[in-house]
This record gives sequence, structure tokens and C-alpha cells, in this order.
Amino acid sequence: MATFLLVHGAWHGGWCWHRVVGLLESKGHTAVAPDLPGHGSDKTPTARVTLKSYTDRICEIAGGQSEPVILVGHSMGGVAITQAAEDCPEKIRALVYMCAFLPRNGDSLTTWASEDFESKVNPSSLAIGPDGTTVFRRDCAREAFYMQCSDEDIAFAQARLVPQSPAPISTPVKTTAERWGRISRYFIECDRDRAITRKLQRAMEKESPCRQTFSIDTDHSPFFSNPRELAEIFDQIATLP
Repeated sequence: MATFLLVHGAWHGGWCWHRVVGLLESKGHTAVAPDLPGHGSDKTPTARVTLKSYTDRICEIAGGQSEPVILVGHSMGGVAITQAAEDCPEKIRALVYMCAFLPRNGDSLTTWASEDFESKVNPSSLAIGPDGTTVFRRDCAREAFYMQCSDEDIAFAQARLVPQSPAPISTPVKTTAERWGRISRYFIECDRDRAITRKLQRAMEKESPCRQTFSIDTDHSPFFSNPRELAEIFDQIATLP
């Protein structure tokens, strides 16, 4: 059995993993799905949140577990888990990028997002708040994130989306082969993803090859659209080196 630390993406919170947590626990695993600073029920002022805010929280939670964790990042969470793995590699057993950004040393999220010309996450889907944070337009959320999700799940998610600090998106990661590079990493492609297109997913994988790649025929949010298959993939990864 394994301990999974599930990291959400931009505008989201730990709430997006609630079905997957239960499914993993039913298989005997431990699953933790925290809110990053400024997300979910965390009250950190969003405009003050940095990439280091995220990575400090991830390393703190990982260090509180009874064993090194399988660290999963969704979407923007891929950037956060990359830097966290560099900062506290001894606390991490494996990295899983689930339709997530997979940055090279010196890359920020923006490095790759700027190359995804077909993404539905673009300036037209965003509004800028008075404090400089970005707000995702709820009328664009279905097409970008939830095309295969139920109306009930879409309403659940839209009601919980929060503003996003720009700093974690624009800050480059700093990684080394000796720390981040030594941890086994896996990628889960989402074939119908409109937020991070499959073309971009594969471009990132080519630049930073993973030990194994899995595919799931879903949108950007398999934790809603196909949580059982997603949990099965996580369960399989738990058996791998």
C-alpha cells in the first residue's frame, strides 16, 4: 500500500479529489488532498501566494506522513510538485503528472502554456482582479475543464473556483538531476483535454521523459469524469518502482 499526496491545479482546491480519495482508501492506500495556500478553505491572501508558498506546504505535508509519498500534480500542480521534489526529495517516492505541466529546469508554466495555441485556457477565458489575481470565467469552465463531467459535478466545481495568484504561474522552477531528476516519474495523458492539449502533453513528455505513460480517454478533469479508472491507474503506479 502507498501514501498519495494529491495536488490540485490553478483555481481549484483539494475538493476536486474527493471521489479519488475515497476510491484509493477503499484499496487500502492513504490519500491526502490538501488545499494549497490561497485555495479552498485556506485563508492566505491570494495576491501574496508564490510558488514557494505551494512547495513549502507540499513538503510540510509530505514530511508529516509515515512514509515517502507518491506525489500527484494536476495541471498547474505539475509545476508545484516539480519544485517540491527538488526541495524535499527524501520525502517523495514517485511523481505523477496527471495532464499536468512538466517543466524543465528554468521553465515556468508560462513557458509551455504559451505554446499551446489550441488551449481553452487563454486570455478570453480570464479576468484580472483588482489585486492582480486571475479569475477564471465560469461560463468558460465547462469547455476548458469539464466537457465530459455531469452537470452536478460542473456546478459543484464552478461554485468553488477561486482567484489564482500569477506568481506560481510565472516563476521558473530550479531543478537538478541529483534531486528532482532521481525520482521516478509517471505521466497520465488525458486524450480529450482542452486545457492542456494532448499535443502539448506529449511535447513536454518528449523533453522530460517519464518512466511510464498512461492514457485515459477523458477531459481535463478525470477526478470527476472517470474517477474509477484514474484510481486504478494510481493503484497500478503504487506497484511500480
